[in-house]
Amino acid sequence: MEHVIDLRSDTVTKPSPEMRRAMAEAVVGDDVFGEDPTVNRLQERVAALLGKEAALFVPSGSMANLVAISAHTERGDEVIIEKNGHTFNYESGSVCAAAGIQLHPQQGERGVLDAAQIEAAIRPPDHHFPPTRLIVLENTHNRGGGTVYPIEKIGEIRELALSRGIQMHLDGARLWNACVASGRRPSEYARYFDSLMMCFSKGLGAPIGSVVVGSKDYIEVAHRYRKLYGGGMRQVGVIAAAAQYALDHNVDRLAEDHDHAKMLAQALAGCPGVALNPDLVETNIIIFDVSSSGRSGPDIVQDFREQGVLMLATGPASIRAVTHLDVSKENIEKAIEVVQQSFRK
Repeated sequence: MEHVIDLRSDTVTKPSPEMRRAMAEAVVGDDVFGEDPTVNRLQERVAALLGKEAALFVPSGSMANLVAISAHTERGDEVIIEKNGHTFNYESGSVCAAAGIQLHPQQGERGVLDAAQIEAAIRPPDHHFPPTRLIVLENTHNRGGGTVYPIEKIGEIRELALSRGIQMHLDGARLWNACVASGRRPSEYARYFDSLMMCFSKGLGAPIGSVVVGSKDYIEVAHRYRKLYGGGMRQVGVIAAAAQYALDHNVDRLAEDHDHAKMLAQALAGCPGVALNPDLVETNIIIFDVSSSGRSGPDIVQDFREQGVLMLATGPASIRAVTHLDVSKENIEKAIEVVQQSFRK
């Protein structure tokens, strides 16, 4: 097979030669002792970008969410989350198994909840109910199709949370995409949250790494949970250097991924049997329905694969495509040829 165009996820990117060079040349130390200068600079940099006091580097986005939620809650507490949120669907039940908390999922619109929905889900002060301690939002929203969470809605939810003494955490694995798409700075979103996590291994193209951000006291608590969950790392500046390189070189270019996703979405929307509104594709994720095609999602994905284009079947009739820095405009044009040919069969 010729070159494969991999649109399964933005996690499949490979570090560039320049990123690998930065990793190889990184100054390192023992991060468990707080002595890795590259990690320390990264943590300080991200905290400043988000307007928070401190940050903590962790291996993965799932661990970042687990650490962050654990640091806000006690066993038996309840957390409100959108029903299609990553933490509820794709983190192996970690917050329930490890942190001992209960998730209270609510159905949003393309991943977005409003304040009225959340208010209705807050438990009353009665010992029969688990206390609502935390609200978790996701921006951009993966299963929502890369939705940029409207900042006005976030502000309304924050007002509600403050009035009820509830903390807020943002799963910002793709917050960089939201910022590029909306033109807002990370700190403009971060001001509404007590904690955030952000990933370097998705659109930014680093091979590994995420970060948890919050107040100095909060990060002290989070640091303990990172150790408890086995996330303490040693000479990890070789990874932090990749994240630093990504912040220097790979943020503004996310706009290219968004443009490529819109190109592909327009083509898909014109294919027989595909249900997709390309106007709702805001960032680098496309989710389309093939119920009317007469074929299943997995069958169509297999057909694409045989022609060198990889996508992900997310359900019996649902398919996801994600653009990223390893997919060029020429790759998208080739992918369009493949999908159009497939749906003409």
